[in-house]
Amino acid sequence: MNKLPEESFRDTIGTINKEGKRAFILPKKPKGPFYDKRKLLSYFLLIFLVSAPFIKINGHQFLMFNVLERRFNIFSFPFWPQDFHLFVVSMIIGVVGLALFTVAFGRIFCGWFCPQTIFMEMVFRRIEYWIDGDRGAQIRLQKQEWNAEKIRKRVTKWIIFFIFSFLIANVFLAYLVSSDRLLLMIKEGPALHTSTLIALLIFTAVFYFIFAWFREQVCIIACPYGRMQGVLLDNKSINVAYDYVRGEKELGRAKFNKQEDRASTGKGDCIDCKLCVHVCPTGIDIRNGTQLECINCTACIDECDTIMESVGLPKGLIRYASENEIVKKEKFVFTTRMKGYAAVLVILIGVLIGMLFLRNDVEATVLRLPGQLFQHKGENISNVYTYKIVNKTTKQFDEVTFKLIEPKGKIILVGKPKVKVKPDGIAKGTLFIEINPAYLEGDKIKIKIEVYDGENLIETTTTNFMGPRSFN
Repeated sequence: MNKLPEESFRDTIGTINKEGKRAFILPKKPKGPFYDKRKLLSYFLLIFLVSAPFIKINGHQFLMFNVLERRFNIFSFPFWPQDFHLFVVSMIIGVVGLALFTVAFGRIFCGWFCPQTIFMEMVFRRIEYWIDGDRGAQIRLQKQEWNAEKIRKRVTKWIIFFIFSFLIANVFLAYLVSSDRLLLMIKEGPALHTSTLIALLIFTAVFYFIFAWFREQVCIIACPYGRMQGVLLDNKSINVAYDYVRGEKELGRAKFNKQEDRASTGKGDCIDCKLCVHVCPTGIDIRNGTQLECINCTACIDECDTIMESVGLPKGLIRYASENEIVKKEKFVFTTRMKGYAAVLVILIGVLIGMLFLRNDVEATVLRLPGQLFQHKGENISNVYTYKIVNKTTKQFDEVTFKLIEPKGKIILVGKPKVKVKPDGIAKGTLFIEINPAYLEGDKIKIKIEVYDGENLIETTTTNFMGPRSFN
């Protein structure tokens, strides 16, 4: 079956030409109220993204994702390996929240909040406009021979792109290894941290490749969220949409002629200027309807509104709207599907809040040493254990001791009688527990241990104690 001509756009993407080679999209520089709002939001988010790993609250880095050590800080709230279930619940909340947001408002996250879009459009693209000029100048420069002017502009742009990529890589590293460690490595110099320098240069190369060459293909090809939106969207989802009912009418779009009464001719309000296509950062024609490549950046809205105003037609030919609003004039409705996502989101947030309230700032684990049997120590039975104390606070514990609560007995630490635990640190060691057989009711019982810092109880834990099968 032959495909309809108007559906041919679905067979190609704007970043690949007919020969299958990379085609660079050179969008027109956006202007307009939506773009101004995006700039303000983007600059705020850029400041946040760059400063977040260097901000500390209660001694904890505001945001940190130390994958190697499995330590995470989210809004200065620390998550240790023992809290991984909390981190997982937090990520699920993020996914469900994003799904709800997409069902209601389409791919607006990509155009307004995504770090890839913010860095690409508000940093690297603006550098490109500054050096190479707007769309027309960039097209001419692309076709121009490699003379002194083109070499100067290209080399200048590539050097600046590399510098910004290097700075972004340093910020990215601060998220991964903590800002304190990054600043310490900078102070000590690269000679003492060769492996980190190599990793930093690899990150720099990746970011340079993305923003200098791969660019919008991240949104079109690589990003899984673009695929997810196709599953989540429906006719009631609000998107950046072209009002084809008004734009096409009976006779379709046509060039503007100021000598005619357009309303009486049956021609649509779209004057086919194609500026909505030229300004699109992913190279699509929004008039073809909702497409995978659209990131809802609103550049086409600003451009179309400007043209409509200049030719004396109403604004809003391209606007935020749902399919039902365009066809049936229905207003936005919080649908049953959205209510379902919202209910799941509220439940998950409630579960997370409950888990956070039940979470201890100090976590102690006492485990029997594997492969070791009980021993007789005079009148008592002795077991050997390893302990681990995780301090999730910024307070140092200098006099940590253990006390056996049930049953009666004593705990003997190997080494020093008191343990020190640094802020955000871990203390490990070995201890013996001795219990009189009279208090044992079987060959395996559960015992209760309290952990103190001085006179303050900081944690309670349990473990198993092994003894002979018969004591009477």
